[in-house]
Amino acid sequence: MPGPLIELAAITKLYPGVTALDDINLSVGRGEVLGLIGENGAGKSTLMKILGGVVAPTSGTIRIDGRDHAMLGVNDSMRAGIAFVHQELNLFENLDVAANVGMGREPLGFGPLRLIDRGRLRERVAPLLVRLGADFGPDTPVQGLTIAQRQLVEIAKALSVDARIIIMDEPTSSLSLQETERLLKVVAELRANAVSVIYISHRLGEVKACSDRVVCLRDGRVVGELTGQQIDHATMIRLMIGRDLKALYIPPAAEPKPGGCDLLEVETKDFPGRRVNLAVRHGEILGLAGLVGSGRTSLARALFGIDPIVGGEIRLDGARMTIRSPRRAIQQGIYLVPEDRKRAGLIVDMPVVENITLANLLAYARMLLVNRAAEQAASRTQRARLSIRAPGDRTTVVTLSGGNQQKVVLAKWLSMRPRVVIFDEPTRGIDVGAKNEIYTLMRELADRGVCILMISSDMEEVIGVSDRIAVMFEGAISGILERAQFSEYNVLRLAIGQALDPAEAA
Repeated sequence: MPGPLIELAAITKLYPGVTALDDINLSVGRGEVLGLIGENGAGKSTLMKILGGVVAPTSGTIRIDGRDHAMLGVNDSMRAGIAFVHQELNLFENLDVAANVGMGREPLGFGPLRLIDRGRLRERVAPLLVRLGADFGPDTPVQGLTIAQRQLVEIAKALSVDARIIIMDEPTSSLSLQETERLLKVVAELRANAVSVIYISHRLGEVKACSDRVVCLRDGRVVGELTGQQIDHATMIRLMIGRDLKALYIPPAAEPKPGGCDLLEVETKDFPGRRVNLAVRHGEILGLAGLVGSGRTSLARALFGIDPIVGGEIRLDGARMTIRSPRRAIQQGIYLVPEDRKRAGLIVDMPVVENITLANLLAYARMLLVNRAAEQAASRTQRARLSIRAPGDRTTVVTLSGGNQQKVVLAKWLSMRPRVVIFDEPTRGIDVGAKNEIYTLMRELADRGVCILMISSDMEEVIGVSDRIAVMFEGAISGILERAQFSEYNVLRLAIGQALDPAEAA
């Protein structure tokens, strides 16, 4: 039997005062799908940076095809056939899909100028997009793509280099159910063609579905390895957090309180002629499910005043709301936790304290000058309340983990007076422990009488957290499920525009 494609032996990485990796031993076989799990900060990213040649280990050996290396450079990693699909998108928005996929490897034409042969480039890229089931072509400008579509472009980039090992870091964090299923089929095809995959994900159902073997990191060390029937949710969670997590999700609410946010015949600019009727009661978490492109985010943007409402009206506790801008929504107590927190929810190069107070800066001003002491007090209160793990108030947000960044977005709104909070993909790219904290915060808000609208593509999350589930299809509500009707089958039927079975609808 041939040996492993890659072996990491006694890999250690030290930073000043911190041991990021401690004596890691790991191997990946040819054509093997290795699931790599662990909470944020467990060492997964550092380990992958070492494989990618971005970071040099302090000690240890990297063995590729039986050849030992003390370290790899970026070019060494690429020559060894290692490719990455990063969670953070790295695309040129001013170029089209083909140019992004072929960047640095463009086919050149003949003649003195040796210009890029666009025709050959499109011919190379088109089959990759078909393979991924993409609904766009090589000539599509990237700036017009959704986050889910951009993620598919990143995956196509990795597939285009004929890599021997592909490292996928949260590759489905922005993908729909169909896109996720297609990606898992691509992973199986890669395995069948002897391409190895390291699959990093906080979505443990995907890890279980595609992995031959699972390795868990915690605090920079390998704490367990699972194979075959050993790979299940409970065991993976226990390895990740060091204890049983008996209730990842939160208990249902008591009876909702009177009043709330009512959407009456609302039409959004993306779906003119399609009307939404929806009620979010005080004290409940209403899950909003549907396929990518069904109108969920369009509805959230309209509620928050980013996009205009074409028709209909919004009522809050019976009073009609005129919302033409985010400023007006904020004044009414309607807040949005956006899907892409780094681009739309935070200013990542600013410190924690300024992100928390920015949306309500006048509340911390005297004579139009910001009172820094008041800002610091508010920041300390919210950091303690939400258990935001940061060295201090002046810590730059970009240095925080995904879960702590999401808490900073929440802290911004909780420092004010929320009446309605819209969560768009609230746990995208954060670990299982942080997810539980976010769910608990959502329930605490609901218990205080806040209306919670949660948009999520994670089926387990929608079913596990919601008090009711509304499902969208092509810009309208296709059905609403009470808790007794919750099932993946029912949500999927409504998501593709089909009615529930009479027995289920009863």
